Amino acid sequence: MRNTAKVTTLESKFPLLAVEQGCIVSKDADITVAFRVELPELFTVTSAEYEAMHAAWHKAVKVLPDFTIVHKQDWFVKEHYAGRLSDGELSFLARASERHFNERPFLDHACYLFLTKTTRQHMARQSNFSSLCRGTILPKEVGNREEVAKFMEAVDQFERIINDDDRIRLTRMTEEELVGTKEKSGLLDRYFSLSDTGHASLEDIRLGADLVRVGDNRLCLHTLSDTDDLPAVVSTDSRYERLSTDRSDCRLSFAAPVGLMLSCNHLFNQYLFIEDSEENLNRFEKQARNMHSLARYSRSNQINEAWIQEYLNLARSQGLTSIRAHFNVLAWSDDAEELRQIKNDVGSALALMECRPRHNTVDAATLYWAGIPGNAADFPAEESFYTFIDPALCFFTAETNYRDSLSPFGIKMADRLSGRPIHLDISDLPMKKGIITNRNKFILGPSGSGKSFFTNHMVRQYYEQGAHVLLVDTGNSYEGLCGLINRKTKGADGIYFTYTDARPISFNPFYTDDYVFDVEKRESICTLLLTLWKSADEPVTKTEAGELGSAVNAYIETIRTNRKITPCFNTFYEYLRDVYRPEMGRREIRVTLSDFNIDNLLTTLKQYYVGGRYDFLLNSDRNIDLLSKRFIVFEIDAVKDNKDLFPVVTIIIMEAFINKMRRLKGVRKNDPY
Repeated sequence: MRNTAKVTTLESKFPLLAVEQGCIVSKDADITVAFRVELPELFTVTSAEYEAMHAAWHKAVKVLPDFTIVHKQDWFVKEHYAGRLSDGELSFLARASERHFNERPFLDHACYLFLTKTTRQHMARQSNFSSLCRGTILPKEVGNREEVAKFMEAVDQFERIINDDDRIRLTRMTEEELVGTKEKSGLLDRYFSLSDTGHASLEDIRLGADLVRVGDNRLCLHTLSDTDDLPAVVSTDSRYERLSTDRSDCRLSFAAPVGLMLSCNHLFNQYLFIEDSEENLNRFEKQARNMHSLARYSRSNQINEAWIQEYLNLARSQGLTSIRAHFNVLAWSDDAEELRQIKNDVGSALALMECRPRHNTVDAATLYWAGIPGNAADFPAEESFYTFIDPALCFFTAETNYRDSLSPFGIKMADRLSGRPIHLDISDLPMKKGIITNRNKFILGPSGSGKSFFTNHMVRQYYEQGAHVLLVDTGNSYEGLCGLINRKTKGADGIYFTYTDARPISFNPFYTDDYVFDVEKRESICTLLLTLWKSADEPVTKTEAGELGSAVNAYIETIRTNRKITPCFNTFYEYLRDVYRPEMGRREIRVTLSDFNIDNLLTTLKQYYVGGRYDFLLNSDRNIDLLSKRFIVFEIDAVKDNKDLFPVVTIIIMEAFINKMRRLKGVRKNDPY
């Protein structure tokens, strides 16, 4: 079938001439500098911070010369999370997590800013003078080079002002990012294919009176181009009711409903047209006089005069800059039924901002064309309204979705909106940025809120990244994870200490793999023995502490010399009874029982010796050196009320913790309690 529609090539209508020295030059000699904008993450900004960001934008816009267009373009494109299913090094739980989240849909956000220097004539053009309506566009030469130099200086100043605010970051886009390379498409390619990622292929574009179509995608456009469509009051931020309480506010930017809260493919275009403010105000003065002279013929003239006078009074009394503005939401879909739903969703989002939704079908083609990066000067002037800088900036989106931390270490968390996995470093990166001064974590929540669930999730990932994990628990919350690690390592790791009648808890404080007993290890053994010997209200003399320390040192030297002796409490008790006590009796300087009652010590410790009531406690035959084990759980629920066992378990835990802290230099350690 023969195509009867008027067909032309994109090349003949393309309004841009070249990208030179990082600037987009149009065929009408308009110059555009493009930036990539990094905004703060969603739900992380307070009301005061929104005010500060708004003030930074206002200060930056004020430095731009007349006849400059500020075009901020936010892309929101549906994407799917790609799980690392082919990674053979993933653990069982990590692979299960990747499978669970694979193909999870989310809304990808990218923000761009275009500063265009144009002329008075171009800025006043209406839709019938758009480059779409011209047969052939002849390139023009850049006129006043001094104006261009001043504009570039103003752009540099604009960039510095915005980047001085820690929450926003502007980065100039390179030629490769704008026009693309052989391997990756640029921003211009993606705009003409409505795809924000990957290698975009150019699509046929149909621009009709009632339909705009890019490839298979049909477009729908909602505009805010008249003051009658705007809310009575605007602000920098608004309260997000779903996550707010009676005592706390969750804040979002005023334009958030048409940003990340709108879950469909769409662009949100924000335009500010900076003209000669004084000339605008003088023109309004003349209009006000005309309306006054015609007031007796129509009440609408009286009303218009009152509105103009109020606008002039604000501008003159507060020194405000008169500008024009326009905002539009460009959404698309390749499914007609989905597009109808999108129209309703966009209308509802605008209504949440207390705006009157206007589905624009008249100027959709010219507005899509003006949205080409670097072609803002082609914007139809009749689609804009007069306002001031402050209220116009309230329609700027001020947040983005969550980003992966630029750190090799971290944990996987979920995006609050879509549930997409996010790599988050809550330890090292905040420390480097000066946000925190230590890595302590305090997890607070009522029963059943998921404290143990989150801790399992966190320590499992820390363990898989090489960290040493030591847990003290009540309630067997980590038994499953510890057992999984134990089976995976074939018993080499995943050590679980708990007390049951069938298998009571047991340790061996005298065992080390390498027979290295540093000062902390020796002191912990002495502290353990003193705790077993003395009650809490009994004082320990220097002689008692010294003699017990000497006995421990002598025993250690004995087992290091004679490796046939099994290091455990039983052999220590036998050494103390059979070797050390007789040696004390042969000394020239005798130690009396009043100074160090070794008989009382042996009697007290006998219950921990073979045949005693607690002979299992300090004579473990597992011979585990906790220093080398990376995942250890102490389950103390059954012994926390036992006055004899609990102090011993506590000392063993502290000894293991301190030993790891002292001897494992440069190794990450995580110790949840």
